[in-house]
Amino acid sequence: MSILVSGSLVYDHIMNFPDSFKNHIMPEQIHILNVCFMVDKLERSWGGTAGNIAFTLKMLGGEPVVVSAVGKDGKDYVDYLRLCGIDAKNILTDDKQLTASAYITTDADDNQITAFYNGPLDLAKNISVRNLGNELAVALISPTHKEVMAQHLKECAELGIKAVFDPGQQMTAFSEIELKKMINQAYFVIGNDYEIKMLQTKTGWDAEELLKNTKVLITTLGERGSVIATADGEQIEVGICPPLSFDDPTGAGDAYRAGFFFGYEKGFDWKTCGQMGAVAASYAIETFGTQEHNFTKEEFRERYKKTFNEEIKF
Repeated sequence: MSILVSGSLVYDHIMNFPDSFKNHIMPEQIHILNVCFMVDKLERSWGGTAGNIAFTLKMLGGEPVVVSAVGKDGKDYVDYLRLCGIDAKNILTDDKQLTASAYITTDADDNQITAFYNGPLDLAKNISVRNLGNELAVALISPTHKEVMAQHLKECAELGIKAVFDPGQQMTAFSEIELKKMINQAYFVIGNDYEIKMLQTKTGWDAEELLKNTKVLITTLGERGSVIATADGEQIEVGICPPLSFDDPTGAGDAYRAGFFFGYEKGFDWKTCGQMGAVAASYAIETFGTQEHNFTKEEFRERYKKTFNEEIKF
C-alpha cells in the first residue's frame, strides 16, 4: 500500500556555524538584535518535509505519494524525485514564484536558526486526497502551508484514512481551536519534545488530554530516543541508534518518521516502529544534508540487529 506524504518541497541552504549562538547574543540587548554568524560551510540541497520523508521511505522499499508544489525553478527537483522512483504526479508547479527555500544555520551545540520562504506551497490545497486514486496505509500531514495541512487532514478524517498530524514549525500558525480540531481528526500526533510542550501550552491539554483526542502520541527526544504513548495506556520508550559520525542533525526527524511509518505500514509493533525510526535517523545524521544519506535494505537490517539485538524482516 502507498503512504501519502503531504508537505513541503524546499531547496535547503544548510550552513555550519563553528561556535555557539549563545556566545554572540546579549540577552539584555535582544530588543535591538543585530548579529552576523560567519559560517564555514554552505551546501544547497534537496529538502522539505515531503521530500525528506519520501526519500527515506523509498530507500526502505515504501511507496510514498508526494503531494506538494514547486516554483518556476522546481523542475530539477521534480525530475530528481522521479529519478529516485518517487510518485511525483501530484506535485504542482507555479511558473511565477520561486520554489520554497530554507536557510538553516546550525551551531556547535546543534542549535538551529532557520529562515523560511513559503513560495507556492499553498497551491497543494488544489489537490484533494479524494482524487489520488491510491490505496493509502497512512497519510503523513507534515509541515507546509497551514491551509494545505488543515484540508488534507480533514479529508483523511472524512475518508477514514489514518492520518499523522505533524505540526512542527507551523505550530505557531494555528490557533488553539484549529490545533484542537486537527488533533481530534488525526490518528497520530508527532513532534519533538519542544514541539509537544508547545502544543500542550497552546491547547491547554496535557499528554493525558491529548490522548483523549488522538490515538497515538509520538515524542522524539533527540539523543534520548523517543517515547510512544497510546490512548490504550501503553507507553513505550525507544532508545537511539548511535550514528557512525555526527555530521548534521538536519533531517533526522524526517528520517525517523519515514522509518517509523514504514514499519507501521508493514504491521510491526510500536517498539519496532520506533526502533526503525531510530535507525533511519542515524543515517541522516551521518551526512551533511537531508537527502544525502544512503543505505541498502541489507545494511539497514544489519544496523538494526547490531543496535537492538533483534532481527527484522521486510
